[in-house]
Amino acid sequence: MKYKVALIIPTLDQGGAEKQLCLLAAGLPASQFEVHVIVLTRTGPRESGLRDQNIPVHFIHKRGKFDFQGWKRLKRLLLELRPDIVHTWIFAANTYGRSAALSASVPIIAASERSVDPWKSSFHFWLDRFLAKRTKRITTNSSGVIDFYSKHGIPSEYFIRIPNAVTNSTVPPISREEAANRLGVPADRKWILSVGRLWQQKGYKDLIWAAEMIRVLRNDTCYIIVGEGPERARLEQYRDNIRAGSQTYMVGERSDVAELLPHAEMLWNGSLYEGQSNVILEAMQSGVPVVASDIPGNTDLIQHRSTGMLYPLGDVERLSRDALDLLNDPDLRAKLVRNAQDFVRVNHSLESMITRHAELYQEWIRSLR
Repeated sequence: MKYKVALIIPTLDQGGAEKQLCLLAAGLPASQFEVHVIVLTRTGPRESGLRDQNIPVHFIHKRGKFDFQGWKRLKRLLLELRPDIVHTWIFAANTYGRSAALSASVPIIAASERSVDPWKSSFHFWLDRFLAKRTKRITTNSSGVIDFYSKHGIPSEYFIRIPNAVTNSTVPPISREEAANRLGVPADRKWILSVGRLWQQKGYKDLIWAAEMIRVLRNDTCYIIVGEGPERARLEQYRDNIRAGSQTYMVGERSDVAELLPHAEMLWNGSLYEGQSNVILEAMQSGVPVVASDIPGNTDLIQHRSTGMLYPLGDVERLSRDALDLLNDPDLRAKLVRNAQDFVRVNHSLESMITRHAELYQEWIRSLR
C-alpha cells in the first residue's frame, strides 16, 4: 500500500532547505510513497528537477505575510489530496502548512526547522510552541537548532535530528582557465571562496576584511563571493572603502558552483547563525578545506584542525591566521581534506537521509493503527 506525503515549503529557490526537500522527494521509494510538493509563494531553479522525476508540484501563490485567501487555497488542496502525512519545511510553511493541515484533519503533521532564528519575536515563538504541541515530530539537521528551540520552550524530545545529505557531483570537471573566464577573475591567484545569500546573517563584512589582510601579506590570493541579496550594495561600498576592490570579486548567484568549487584553495563561512550548511558539506566532499565560524551548525560538521578550521565568531585576526596556516602548510591542508572527506562519506550520505525519513514516516503511519 502506498502512502501519500505532502512536503510543503515556501519557495523552490537555490537554498539549502529547498535542496534537501527536493532530494528527499526524489529519493523516497516510489513503491511506498506518493510524494507531492506544495510551494507557498514562488517557483525557482529546483522545480525542473522535481518535474524530471515526475513529482507533482502545486503552487499556492501566497502573497505577503498574512494571506488568508492563500491559506484557504492550501486547505482546499490538502482536502483534495488527502495526504497521510504533511511535512512542512521552514517558518512560513511550518506556520501556514501546519495550521492548514490541522484544519483539513490531516492524520499526521510534521515540521522541519533548518536553522536557528534569532529574528523571531515572542509572538513567533508562541506560535511555534502552540503548533509544536499539535505536531508529531520536528525534524532538524543540527543539534544547535534543537538547543535554540529548547531555550524557547519547545522540549528537545519533540525533535529528531537527520543530518543533511550531500550527493556525489555528476558534472564534468572544467579547466582552471574555463573557471577563471566564467568568473572574470585571475587564474594565477589562489582563490578563497564563499557561497551564500548576501545578507547580514552571513557575516561577509568580516570575511572581506580578513581576505584583504591576507592579500596584503601574501599578494597571491583573491576573494570570490558567489551569491546575491539585499546586502550587495552595502558590501560593495565597504569593499571599496577599504580599497579591497581590486581582488575581492562579487560574482552574483550562479548555477555552476559544483564546477567552480574544486578550483578554490579554501571555502570560508562566516555565518552568525546557521542550521547545517550544504555548501560546507559540498566543499568537504570536494576536497576543499573549510574555515568557518564556530557557531553550532558549523561545529556539527567541523572539528578544529581535524576536518576543517573553526574561528571564534567575529575574530577576524584568528580567521586570517587559520587561513594563512592552510596556505602555508600543505601537510595540514592534506590532513583536513582527507579527514573531511571521510567524515562526509560516513555521516552525510543521501541513502541515510532518505532511509531515516522513510522509516519515520512508516513508524508514524503504524502508530495510527
